Amino acid sequence: MAKKKKKFKKKHPILSFLFTVVIIVLIAVCLLHGSGIIDIPFLRDMTSEQKPSSDRVESQAGAFDQQVVSEIVGSDLSIHFLMLGNEYTGDCTLIKVGNTEVLIDAGSIQASAGTIVPYIEEFYTDGVLEYVIVTHADQDHISGFVGTTIAPGVFESFVCETIIDFPLTDKDTQIYERYQEERAKEVQAGAKHYTALECWNNEKGARRSYALSDTVSMNFLYQRFYEERTDDENDYSVCILLTETYEGGENNYLFTGDLEKDGEASLVENNDLPKCKLFKAGHHGSKTSSTTALLEVIRPEIVCVCCCCGSDEYTKDTANQFPTQDFVNRVAPYTAQVFVTTMVADNEDGFAPMNGNIVITSNGGTLKVRCSNNATLFKDTEWFKANRETPKAWS
Repeated sequence: MAKKKKKFKKKHPILSFLFTVVIIVLIAVCLLHGSGIIDIPFLRDMTSEQKPSSDRVESQAGAFDQQVVSEIVGSDLSIHFLMLGNEYTGDCTLIKVGNTEVLIDAGSIQASAGTIVPYIEEFYTDGVLEYVIVTHADQDHISGFVGTTIAPGVFESFVCETIIDFPLTDKDTQIYERYQEERAKEVQAGAKHYTALECWNNEKGARRSYALSDTVSMNFLYQRFYEERTDDENDYSVCILLTETYEGGENNYLFTGDLEKDGEASLVENNDLPKCKLFKAGHHGSKTSSTTALLEVIRPEIVCVCCCCGSDEYTKDTANQFPTQDFVNRVAPYTAQVFVTTMVADNEDGFAPMNGNIVITSNGGTLKVRCSNNATLFKDTEWFKANRETPKAWS
């Protein structure tokens, strides 16, 4: 090999020099990419479930000013529905009760960790996520736990004390495997891991109800797809009821992941569900969730939709794009207080905040809605006026 190299240099000194420069540059690029200093498209992390995951760390458009952040942190309870830094639909909800934090899901793609992690860091106070709840194994709910080389995931970024996730899944995707690997690292580092079914059964140290403070409890609900197989991954979703007591009454807040019609029917059948001040819209405001069977029981006063409004990510049919016309028609009789995190936009990023980050705070049981972009009701947005029919209840 040495002989050949010497011979090559004699005959092609300029080519040899250029070849050496190219090799040095390529090595430098690989090292810098691995360290997260630069981003090269063909070296980006990929997921097998859906799409390339851009490693760009998005700025959080419409972030709260410091005074509002202080007010939120000082609240008895705050529930945050996060924008995810890209044009893809997904879920991520942060619940804060004093120094106790609960994170429910971390979508939509791996690079969303670059938006989720800084947001959490702005609001948490003790360096620990006491509870991490993972509703089901779809990419748009778990990718941010994994993250990328440039945007480390939630599991890598925080100490997570207790992880509670779905009892069943049919997923065998690369991103689900990565999620399991990262979860295992947390467990090895000392985290407790339970399933929602173990919580419901009060098994193996898990509990059906967790006291987050003297006045706020987190309660795991039962639905039959914790134990039965289904051909709809969404129906494996973990369901949680947050209950806040105060002098003179209580507030209830319901989170159902992407639970679909059959799962919602089981949820109603197997639990004594109360009226709810807040409902996180099922499955991003799809036509197959937030059914009347559920809504007529919980009768929500505020509904928050985590999606990229109007995206054709899943369908070209405008009526079925999140939030769907069917969702609007069903929720309208109960409330007009519907808020949406993100919407498609004709800009370089392909998205913009609708309401932005949506935060519901409670002080002594009195609720306030704060949004990082604006607090315009969904029915009053220009997007709604151009793309949805106004139901009679909202006329």
